[in-house]
Amino acid sequence: MVQHAADPLVFLQMKPHTPRGPTITLSRGSSTLQMGSIPEVPTSALLPTMPRIGMGTAAFPFTSSEETTAALLRAIELGYRHFDTARIYATEGCVGAAVAEAVRRGLIASRADVFVTSKLWCSDAHAGRVVPAARETLRNLGMEYVDLFLVHWPASVMPGKYEFPFPKEEMAPSFDMEGVWRGMEECHRLGLARAIGVSNFSAEKLEQLLSLAAVRPAVNQVEMNPMWQQRKLREVCRREGVQLCGYSPLGAKGTPWGSPAVMDSDVLHQIAGSKGKTLAQICLRWMYEQGDVLLVKTYNEKRMKENLEIFEWELSEQEREKISQLPQQRGLPGLQFISDYGPYKCVEDLWDGDV
Repeated sequence: MVQHAADPLVFLQMKPHTPRGPTITLSRGSSTLQMGSIPEVPTSALLPTMPRIGMGTAAFPFTSSEETTAALLRAIELGYRHFDTARIYATEGCVGAAVAEAVRRGLIASRADVFVTSKLWCSDAHAGRVVPAARETLRNLGMEYVDLFLVHWPASVMPGKYEFPFPKEEMAPSFDMEGVWRGMEECHRLGLARAIGVSNFSAEKLEQLLSLAAVRPAVNQVEMNPMWQQRKLREVCRREGVQLCGYSPLGAKGTPWGSPAVMDSDVLHQIAGSKGKTLAQICLRWMYEQGDVLLVKTYNEKRMKENLEIFEWELSEQEREKISQLPQQRGLPGLQFISDYGPYKCVEDLWDGDV
């Protein structure tokens, strides 16, 4: 499907700035690792705050579990303050339970100390269904608002079902971008979502949305890593002030929506070895230096910590140049959304040629 790598991370677009946010101190027995602060996106009218590293919660097959809730609670203990979920992931309840338990334990003062993103699934991407879907998401989370609410894909399927993959014959023949976005704007007006945005929108579709939006999208969350650098979309987002948020920073190898290209890259392995870092850290640092918000996905504590250890060093100009020369190819072509029944008959239609 979409979202987050099977084990790693994701980021956004703006030059690094003075870090703000919770100071992270990791303890193991008598040893303590001081890790600094997780920086946040510079404040804007569209996006008051957003931690630059978020914890993803998509694991296929999509399901909720006590293990997920426990892992998210541990992530809060380690300093994570940004959590990315979606109705289709079945993890909204896990995120809500972890945040509530963190408040109960005194790990955070209140729900306001975390940034929570959720997404509108395709079966609710119909005019008239957006606000009720947002209210259901809030019931699942046990929260009064989400910090960011995203249109998950520029596609609609038959209402009433939350499944992936879905029968292709259930795809709607068109996507009512304006009708859906008016519903998103109503969610914002009602205070159900502090900010609204999109996910998996091509540069062309984002520009189309910007032309009709009364409330502009604050974020576009997309696949991003050194093997798919989103150069065309990045240019549009910079120009229009839309924050880029990346999922699958390691390519999501081993998932139905992933590719082994990142983890198998000799260039990235060479850079990691020469710097004494993990390949994941090289990818995350590269995304961070682009100004992106990163979404990481791992419930392994060691990797949770490693994913936060990217702020006190940087890539050299030579290393950045090597990464810029990597061959580019989407790891997530979105084949599930290619159907004779829907608006996208080929991959080029879905991504408007940017493949």
